[in-house]
Amino acid sequence: METALGLRHGPAPGHKRLRLDVAYCGTSWRGWQSQAGGGAVQDELVAAFQKAIGANVRVHGSGRTDAGVHALGQVAHADVPESARLSDEAWRRALNARLPETIRVLAVADAPPEFHARFDAAGKVYRYRIWRLRLPSPFEAERAWHIHGPLDMEALRWSLDRLVGTHNFVRLSANRGDLPETERRQRPDKTTRTITRAEMREDGDVLEFEFEGNGFLYKMVRLIVGSLMHVARGREPKEWFAGLVDDP
Repeated sequence: METALGLRHGPAPGHKRLRLDVAYCGTSWRGWQSQAGGGAVQDELVAAFQKAIGANVRVHGSGRTDAGVHALGQVAHADVPESARLSDEAWRRALNARLPETIRVLAVADAPPEFHARFDAAGKVYRYRIWRLRLPSPFEAERAWHIHGPLDMEALRWSLDRLVGTHNFVRLSANRGDLPETERRQRPDKTTRTITRAEMREDGDVLEFEFEGNGFLYKMVRLIVGSLMHVARGREPKEWFAGLVDDP
């Protein structure tokens, strides 16, 4: 597992740093971060490096995704022995040949020794999709939340605009267990994030939300969208949502 200590250092002597761009279907995975007993995307990448070059390679991601979350392009880095003289394309092919089909390395490139996937991330983008037809599509079952019925689009847009800016998202996130809940609620430094963009677009039968920010808390996007849907379906007033954002 990654820890907060010692992450901002360059490769060990005799090693070089690679940048990886990774995509995965998260349905069957326990999120990005390595788990006891395996089952995480990070575990699979470490195993692929081991099979490819016979070395124990640590892989660091730009962030942690929750179980079931998909990724279109998550950045990671890994330090590999300089003796493993593979081209970028050869690295990509070697890793993909040893990964499950639901995880793909899109690109590999040499990175500067000071590059860090997490600390050098300029921002992160999350997308959440709502399937709106009466009959749920079997092809969207693992890619969208099925909600049928009228939605108050004006209240939805008003609430969405409240998200942009720097806020304490303690009420729109879940406790991962790192801190007791009472202490977590007294530590705004742990739960404050900046959202630079919160957009919604209608694409046929799909309502798609996209959030960009400097970071996202555990289950934060799921809870934001769930709360937005409470407003859109008339279960709560829009002022209730504003209170979640502005009055933790």
